[in-house]
Amino acid sequence: MTPLQLSQPTQVIAGVVLLTIVTIEFGGWFLTRIVRGAVPMTPFQQTFARAGHAHAGVLVTLGLVCLLFVDATGLDGAALWIARLGVPAAAVLMSAGFFLSSIGRDVTRPNRLIILLWLGALCLAAGVLTLGIGLLTS
Repeated sequence: MTPLQLSQPTQVIAGVVLLTIVTIEFGGWFLTRIVRGAVPMTPFQQTFARAGHAHAGVLVTLGLVCLLFVDATGLDGAALWIARLGVPAAAVLMSAGFFLSSIGRDVTRPNRLIILLWLGALCLAAGVLTLGIGLLTS
């Protein structure tokens, strides 16, 4: 069996993405404080904190899986970078959208930073579509 060969950019991005897992762990610890009532939050804020944490974990995992496939495509230029960075960018943007749009005291609805969630959704769609098409056409 041939060992997996990653390009240098893909390897660096995968390393950085793996390092972000420590921040997701911190978020999990922070969620335990919220659940125990140590951090006062509205039900809306609690829901957005859980959603932000869940999206971070799932999308970081998906991003790492996608990185394994990127170098197997014939993509180049902008398409290659969209396939390589789309899902990791979505992990950052969507989580930030949940967290930052609910920040503050006694908040019961999202502020304008909810746009980050939708930008992240766009990155996610662009990344997986580009990668999927790249794999199917290679």
